[in-house]
Amino acid sequence: MMDHTIGVDISKSCLDVFRLEDQAAQRFENSAAGFRALREWLGKAPVARIVFEPTGPYHKAFEAALGETFPLVKVNPLQARRFAEAHGTRAKTDAVDAQMLARMGATFGLASQAPCSREARVLKDLHVARTGLIKDRTRLRNRAQTHDIAVLKRQNKVRLAQLDRQIAELDAEIAALIEARRSTARNRDILCSLPGIGPVTAAALLTLLPEIGTLARKQVASLAGLAPVTRQSGQWQGKAFIAGGRKPLRDALYMPALVAMRYNPDLKAKYDALRAAGKPAKVAIVTVMRKLIETANALVKADRFWARKTA
Repeated sequence: MMDHTIGVDISKSCLDVFRLEDQAAQRFENSAAGFRALREWLGKAPVARIVFEPTGPYHKAFEAALGETFPLVKVNPLQARRFAEAHGTRAKTDAVDAQMLARMGATFGLASQAPCSREARVLKDLHVARTGLIKDRTRLRNRAQTHDIAVLKRQNKVRLAQLDRQIAELDAEIAALIEARRSTARNRDILCSLPGIGPVTAAALLTLLPEIGTLARKQVASLAGLAPVTRQSGQWQGKAFIAGGRKPLRDALYMPALVAMRYNPDLKAKYDALRAAGKPAKVAIVTVMRKLIETANALVKADRFWARKTA
């Protein structure tokens, strides 16, 4: 009995499903009832992989409902579209996308990823909410500088106080969730031992990079979008640049990198050497960000705290 490769295109209300081996296609509701019907449709035949694209909030329930039972493979939407174009398929419908996802999974033999735990999903939702509140607070603080009417100043002050309370409440909830598990609490303490990383950044890293400590050096840099992409053809040599990766993770590393440039002796020496070699400040900062996440990953993998290098 052959293993089946399934492609699923997820929209707000529907799941378009395509089974590659017998070319069977079906549509289900994106709901608990639809998930049950999908399980029945899949039957007891062995499933090698179920390939889908992340679609904002619409794939979370699907991932939570099927992740414990079936091997799920989440793929980058841009890569999936490029595969469809390379396959000669220019049409783009939900049914076609499901078919292309199945073909992509079988062609590359994509391996399933470990299911995301409920704690990880809750942490991510809390982090997203906190990021939104931080942006709101920044806008209100900027607006406060232009207000010259008493009632507007008073309302702005009240809103800022409310946002501060809500952010503090989310910080406490995130800290409690991390503390509740021994492994995450230990990893948080290891991360906080690294100069430049505090409790807020450590929580962001554990939320945005739950794989930390299980990745190779180049893998963690690539996931953060901090691995330089080389451009070269014949005698032509272009400038390397960074691209892709998890932008929220990259954003979370920027301010810690600036702190590390001053208080982490290893990274300060690296930054100074790059600037002395004529590298632009932005290039040097990106290098420090990459070294910071690589060091954090190595420390968590080794289960040890940071220690200053001795001469």
